[in-house]
Amino acid sequence: MFKRIALAAALAVVSTAAFAAPVTYKIDPNHTSVVASWSHFGFSNPIANFGDAEGSITYDPANVGASKVEVTLPLSGLDSHVAKFDEHLRSADFFDAEKFPTITFKSTKVEAAGDKKLRVSGNLTIRGITKPVVLDTTVNKVGEQPMAKRAAAGFDATTTIKRSDFGVDKYAPNVSDEVTLRITTEAVVPAAK
Repeated sequence: MFKRIALAAALAVVSTAAFAAPVTYKIDPNHTSVVASWSHFGFSNPIANFGDAEGSITYDPANVGASKVEVTLPLSGLDSHVAKFDEHLRSADFFDAEKFPTITFKSTKVEAAGDKKLRVSGNLTIRGITKPVVLDTTVNKVGEQPMAKRAAAGFDATTTIKRSDFGVDKYAPNVSDEVTLRITTEAVVPAAK
């Protein structure tokens, strides 16, 4: 009798550990937006979307500290809805996309911050300069994505950075040094090969 109880307990521990293992999702660029907004001389608050995001999110709700994020934003996906302005943003005046074609983010720590809330700390690299940032993150949903028929996770996040920290400070402070980033992303477990 004791052996059966011990075996049942051991199986419960193993199944719980298997269930709670971190899951790695691939970012879906069609359902991901990284939107930057800033003040233009105090008159308007333009936006630019950094599209074509690629990367992965590993998330473990049972052990949030085991979670991690890696994202690459190709500057070829930059879209302000004004073609000439996109060209200017990609020029050496700002992102210098010819020399630095991508922006990257790699998490260094993920912490629980309340119900469905996370603090994702990491290194943001723009124009070859890396600085620490913290993303205040909301877990939107974790479950089966009905179109893909695979496990998926969705998150929203916000942070504020200074352009001058990354050498992208043309026209500051008249064009605000501070830029707000709003991120929404959907990530899906890759299809079996």
